[in-house]
Amino acid sequence: MNADANIEAVLIALRRVTRAVDLHSKHLMKTSGLTAPQMLILQTLRDHGDAIISDIAKQVSLSQATVTSIIDRLERRQLVVRERSSQDKRKVFACLTDEGAEIIRNAPTPLQEYFKRQFRDLQDWEQMQIISSLQRVAQMMDAQHIDAAPLLDVGAIDRQSEHEPSRFGFDDKDEK
Repeated sequence: MNADANIEAVLIALRRVTRAVDLHSKHLMKTSGLTAPQMLILQTLRDHGDAIISDIAKQVSLSQATVTSIIDRLERRQLVVRERSSQDKRKVFACLTDEGAEIIRNAPTPLQEYFKRQFRDLQDWEQMQIISSLQRVAQMMDAQHIDAAPLLDVGAIDRQSEHEPSRFGFDDKDEK
């Protein structure tokens, strides 16, 4: 294969990955009304129980500010509630509601879960080869310093879902 054919093969593979992430994100949004980061936080609460924002942020590898924004959106949809700790009033826990549990029970499996299953089945040397190659591609695209969560999704991590009204900085009471 010549260099031009190799470049084309890499660009096609990158485009397929990008499209797969985009299509799955749209499918998740259409079927559940959730973004992938929202789903990840709901699943974390389901799997680990009620938690404070800083613990959730560590578990999902996102900033506390991003997780707070996502929890705010989930709370408005009544998928999560905040409850103050009875032992330490300074701590506020995010808690999955029954509606939140129902949404994730019926939602499609996140794309990164499919990837994780297949990646774990690879030999160690294959895993290292993929990691090394993708890190090199990120460097070639000058993207090695971009903050990223271990999440296959497109767009801003804390964007609103389809089921949330656009607010444009105004409260409902201001719209008369």
